This record gives sequence, structure tokens and C-alpha cells, in this order.
Amino acid sequence: MTTALARTVPRKPDSALHPMTWRPVLLIASAVAAVLVLVSPRYGYFADELYFIAAGHHPSWGYADQPPLIPLIASTLDNMVPGSLVALRFPAALVMAAGVVVTALIARELGGGRRAQIAAAGTWAVTAQFASAGHMLTTWSIDPVLWTTASWLLVRWTRLRDDRLLLWAGAVTAVALQVKFLIPVLWLGVGIAALLTGPRELLRRPLLWCGATLCALTLTPTLLWQHANGWPQLQMPATVASENSTGWLTLPLAVACAGLVGAAAVCFGTWRLLRAPHLSPYRYLGWAAIGIALAFAAVGGRPYYVAGLFGLLYAVAAVEREHRPTRGWIVGTAYTASAVIAIAALPILPMSMIPKHDVFARGSIGWPELTAAVADAHRSTPPGTEVITHDYWSASALHHYGPAIGITEVHSGSRGFWHLSRPSGGQVLYVGGTRDHLLQHFREVRPMTTVDTGLAVDTYYEGTTIWLASGPRAPWSDLWPEFQRMGIFDGSTGTGSELPGAITGVA
Repeated sequence: MTTALARTVPRKPDSALHPMTWRPVLLIASAVAAVLVLVSPRYGYFADELYFIAAGHHPSWGYADQPPLIPLIASTLDNMVPGSLVALRFPAALVMAAGVVVTALIARELGGGRRAQIAAAGTWAVTAQFASAGHMLTTWSIDPVLWTTASWLLVRWTRLRDDRLLLWAGAVTAVALQVKFLIPVLWLGVGIAALLTGPRELLRRPLLWCGATLCALTLTPTLLWQHANGWPQLQMPATVASENSTGWLTLPLAVACAGLVGAAAVCFGTWRLLRAPHLSPYRYLGWAAIGIALAFAAVGGRPYYVAGLFGLLYAVAAVEREHRPTRGWIVGTAYTASAVIAIAALPILPMSMIPKHDVFARGSIGWPELTAAVADAHRSTPPGTEVITHDYWSASALHHYGPAIGITEVHSGSRGFWHLSRPSGGQVLYVGGTRDHLLQHFREVRPMTTVDTGLAVDTYYEGTTIWLASGPRAPWSDLWPEFQRMGIFDGSTGTGSELPGAITGVA
């Protein structure tokens, strides 16, 4: 039935659509960018930003846990404007502002007028997840906008059947694959939904497969790197699932991340996409969204993985609400409350008031102090003592801040950092971990000190033990593979009593 309806819907030219409401949409986008840039110097680098810089300083076609684009951007900006958080985070602010515009474009494609376009743009702007992600240069600040752009091109293709749009969607996907390996899930969901409900002709379009070929060609260097290094990326789903304690709460948490208006729009937009007769040509996208969300929940994905679906669902909800009577004060109150929630997700609190559950804030403080503590311990060790950390967060911090105070090189067996360098000396200063763990690899292990940052807030590394280990039990060529692990925290960093869980780490 859906396929038949899709074939009978007339192909409306662009002139049949409402004009694009450029001025208010661009004002909303500009406000989003301005707020994100304004708060970008707050606190410090988030741990993953430091990791991207460190990884980018070791240029490669691939890394154990991600594609190469974000490390390349991060290291380039750090080289151009060293130490500038504003410069580092500026691309994320621009991309997040672009999401405002693309969401409004989807609303226009679906027949939305001025009110719907502004509502869709405004919903994106007050989404807490996007406020938090747009504050940092990370994979999850760029990837959702690329998903949204691909969704816009699919919606536009559904209306026009202009196959050049599929080629453009392939180009967007090729870029997304250099950021994060998630977008194939979008296309898998779309493909299965189109096959089951229509339009099946989507899968027969030659330019769709030309776009897929483009993706394969651009991804080939990264795949070759993965092959040469034992396909470490294949371990990431299990690693993420082991760090994710939310289980089937993933979906409710994902919806909650959208904020007040956003959560309502996600639910209402999904329902209307599946039920509204006039949206039947686009129904396959609704089924795809449901399938994708369920798939992420089933495999233990992080809640923010579904954020790339928000723009489409926001647009549908805005279009469907455009001509329904709604009291203005209710709408205004809802958007105001959502804006407050979104602003609260930004680093606006004094450092002493950061709550323990705020992963991103706590993961953005204490890095210079941690580095200073390690450097103090390192100065009291014999010359040639190498520095190894138990996790890539602390290794990335030492890589960034260490050279200025005497730590010229740092190693870690954690996640992608294992591939960046390998120790060669006989004595090691080891940050984190346990004595029992280290005694498996060294003959002598003794504690030197513990980390005390002196900050008013408890950082993730407060109380972490710094060990001096000597007498490696095997050559490093044999020993170093034993240090390799894809996890981050295992209870041996800091007190080990508060693990970041579902929303920490690069994946």
C-alpha cells in the first residue's frame, strides 16, 4: 500500500513549496553558533579532544577506534593556534549551527511554511544533546549533522526522484565515514525499510550505487589500515556495550537528551511519519528510524547514537503541528524551558559546583594539575624513565601539557593510544593501574605518590596512584601487546568508585 501511494503522489517542483524562511532561520543558527563560541573557553579541553590532538600528531589513514578526519582537524587547529579552545571548537559550533538550517530545509521539503520551518529550527537550537556536543570538537558533534543532511537529501529525492540527490547523499556519507563509522546503520535501516515498504525503486537507482562506490573508494585507506592492524575497530561495539550500563533505558535516555520540546517532537514526529496519509511516501524513513533506534539499543549503543535522527523527526513534527491550534503561551513556555535545559548542558557553572554525574564537565578539568603531579614524580626518577598511563585520557593530557614541564613522550596501552608509540626503556613511571597488574609485567613495583590536583572539585584522577616499575619480564616487543586493551576505566584510576559508563570515551 505504501509503495502504491508513493508512486501516485505527484512530484511537486520547488516552486510549489513554501519559500525558505531564511532570515529567522539564519538568526536562530547564528544565535546557536554565538552561544557555543562564547562558552568555548570554559573549563578546559575535554579528554577526547586531547586524544584527537595526540592522534592527529601521529598522522595515519586510520586509528583503532575511529576514522582519521577529526584527529586531522584537531591537530591542524592546535598547530595553527596552539592552546586555543575557541579555535579548536569553532568548527563544532559552525556545524551545529548548520544543523539548524538543514532541519528547517527538511521541514520545507515536507511542505512546511514559515511557522514550521522556524519551529523545526528552534527545536534543534534548544536540544540539550546538541548544546553539549556543540561545545566540543568530537565525532558526536559532527556526525549527527551529516546524518541530518543525508536525511534531507533522501526526503528531497522522495519528492523529486532526482537521482543526482542520491549521488550527493553518497558524498555526504563518504565524509561521515571519515568522522565516525555509524552512518552505514542509517543506510542499512533505510534500505531494509524501502525494501519492505517501498519505494523499492530507491534500491534500483544506479546513482545510489555510484554513491556507495564513492564511499567504498574513500574508505579504502582506512580499511587497509584496519586490516594491517588486526581490525581493532571490530572490538569497539563490545567495548561500548561493556561501558554502557543503560541497557534498554538507552532509548528513553536518548529521547530525554532531546530536551523538553525535542522529546515531544521525536515522539510526535515518529507517530505522524508512520500514520499520516499525506506522509506515506516518506513512511519508510519512519520505519527506518524505529529500526535504527532499536538496533542501537539491542547492541548496547550509547544514547547519543540516535541523535542523527532528531532533525528529520523535528521537521515532521513541526510540519504536522503548523496548522493545529496551539496556545502561544504553551509553546513559548515549552521552548523557554527547553532553552534553559540546553544552556544548563553547557559549561556555565563555577568549577566548584560541577556535579559528579557531569561526565563532560569533570572530563574537562584537572589536566594541567594531573600533568604537574606526574612531572613532579618523574623528576625524582632516574634518567631514561618512561611514562605509561593506564588509560588514553591521562595519556592524552600528558601528551599535550607534558612537553612544557619535562615529559617529552608518553605511552598507553588504552584504545587507540596503543598504536601511537611503544616504550623501550627498562624503568617505567606508570599512572593508574594496580600493583598486581604491574607485577605481571615487571619484577619490582612500588608506589611513588598519588594524584592531588588541589582543585575544589573531585576529578576523575584524584587519588590515582603513580607507580615506579622496573625490571620488565620480557622485551617490549613481547611485553607491549600484553598492555593493549580497548577499555578506559576499570576501577584502578582514581577511587574507581564512579565509572563514567555510557557516555564516556570515543566510539
